[in-house]
Amino acid sequence: MEPGGTLERGLAVLRALTAEPAQRMRATDLVRATGLARSTIDRLLATYAQLDYVRFDGRDVRLAPRLMELGEAYLACGGLRDRLAPLAEGLARELDESVSLAVLDGDGVRFVGQFTRRRTMSVAFRVGDLLPAARCAAGLVLLDPGAPWAEDDQLVEPGLVAVAMPVRDPDGTPVCAVSVVSHTSRHTAGGLREHAMPSLLRTVTEMEATLAAPRPAQGSALPAPVDIRRPAAVNAPAGGSDSSDGSDGSEGGLRSLARGLAVLVALGSTPGGSTLADVARATGLPRATVRRSLLTLERLGYAAADGSRFTPLPRVMELGYAHLSELSFGEVVQPHLADLVARLRHSASVAVLSGDDVLYVARVPTASIMTVDIRVGTRFPAYATSMGRVLLADQPEERLAAITLRPLTRHTVTSPAAFARAVRRAGEDGYALVDQELEEGVRSIAVPVRGRDGRVVAAVNVATHASRATPDDLLRDVLPALSETAARMAADLRHLPATP
Repeated sequence: MEPGGTLERGLAVLRALTAEPAQRMRATDLVRATGLARSTIDRLLATYAQLDYVRFDGRDVRLAPRLMELGEAYLACGGLRDRLAPLAEGLARELDESVSLAVLDGDGVRFVGQFTRRRTMSVAFRVGDLLPAARCAAGLVLLDPGAPWAEDDQLVEPGLVAVAMPVRDPDGTPVCAVSVVSHTSRHTAGGLREHAMPSLLRTVTEMEATLAAPRPAQGSALPAPVDIRRPAAVNAPAGGSDSSDGSDGSEGGLRSLARGLAVLVALGSTPGGSTLADVARATGLPRATVRRSLLTLERLGYAAADGSRFTPLPRVMELGYAHLSELSFGEVVQPHLADLVARLRHSASVAVLSGDDVLYVARVPTASIMTVDIRVGTRFPAYATSMGRVLLADQPEERLAAITLRPLTRHTVTSPAAFARAVRRAGEDGYALVDQELEEGVRSIAVPVRGRDGRVVAAVNVATHASRATPDDLLRDVLPALSETAARMAADLRHLPATP
């Protein structure tokens, strides 16, 4: 199988996986969906597991958050989302309605930005979703380049109304549409137009001015190299060793598929598009290999050439972005937590800081006669918990001094000075160990989980009865695995649009 063929087959498998991401799929399902041989499917899945684009739950295959980097390549290269998002978000706040940014993608419109309002019945599409262009306001206004605006009176769905305007580049070409979306319980189509049009017109004018201005300087540094190989995902079954069909024979991976996907990711390294030389430099691949991959991506509708520069196209967003972008924080960390508990045979939890408390957002208990009844939504005083001390480590001194310290057990630290030292030590050490301060007989150790900007967004801990593990046991046997799990969680969270 020539490299282009390997990449094409790999993308066919990825499309099959992402067509119904909520359904459980196995290798046999992919054989039926793609018509490819089982041996080829196994090798392709082994490559995706190596890239951490998919993970295995027994024989079931599920998408992994890192897959979102393919869609991010399109969003980063085009720059519409990042440059227009602040204005779209401001419009949503001003009108108290949902606002969308969408681009043409074939005979449909692909959503590249969503800014919703919190209410019982909210209107929201997902970033990456595709709608028929002829059946929504955003599509109607983009299909007719001369249209000043368009409205959708329940074309997409009963009860849904929208009004949209085009956003044009300095040449006057519509590059995206911004739409205000509501429900008939709040507005008629005409009522929404009257309510939204003045603010929408002003926002579109501001958006066009933003697009006409030079992009912020990116600096002179070259793009960071794109890895074409990564450690295999947790629980990924070993692939076959057959080296046919372009396989490099290493862990069943198809090197040409990994290279082709690295080329696609690299297209997002340079705003406005990359030359063949840019991509070769970012990936470390030979120019001939890059050229073959680019031609395949162009033929399949995932990239386009504009002179000497190549750009990813909106179709890239079909590769799992919409499904993965709606994963909650708890859904992302829960599988990692389950793996940790399976390894250590101790209960584990993830919590975030909520006022002076830790709020549990994920938990996996271990099977034991004696258990601690903690569930998602449980709150504990942060000062007496290992997760709380990790979460408080970046807080200023006055924040720590404002916390009321009450003795919960005979071991609870209640001295403000001692508590401040313990919190600062947790920040320096990168972990906190609390011994029976929350409850007699309970020991726990926690490490921070960091978001894409490096700040601590959560903490993960292992808790056990004092009779099962000494403090030294936790440091020796639990801390390494706990730190590794936190790193895996952080790697996934970096691909999410937002973290708590």
